[in-house]
Amino acid sequence: MYPSNFRYTKDHEWIEAAGAQGTVGITHHAQSELGDIVYVDLPRVGATIAKGDTFGSVESVKAVSDLYSPVTGEVTAVNELLATAPEKLNADPHGEAWLIKVTLTDASEIQDLLSAEEYQTYLEG
Repeated sequence: MYPSNFRYTKDHEWIEAAGAQGTVGITHHAQSELGDIVYVDLPRVGATIAKGDTFGSVESVKAVSDLYSPVTGEVTAVNELLATAPEKLNADPHGEAWLIKVTLTDASEIQDLLSAEEYQTYLEG
């Protein structure tokens, strides 16, 4: 269920990294817990984000949840699709509905995150 090439946080974000570039999103578990997503608040391109800090929020019919950055870096792209179709996060959280792209300040931070297997075990715990 969880792509093995992604790394995961205990706050239910994922990152797919390729060198110093990363794509960040929320996990299938996160979107299923939230329910129907109606709004996504994301940072602007050029913003600096720090590992563990809030970089935006997701609003559903149930609640508003903060988004926590899995890495430190600079936002290089924001998924504009989510501005008009936030419900895509429910349909494809590990694909088309990524949140932001970042240039990592320290690519070694990826090693601190959970593998797909570790994340699945965390969810079951």
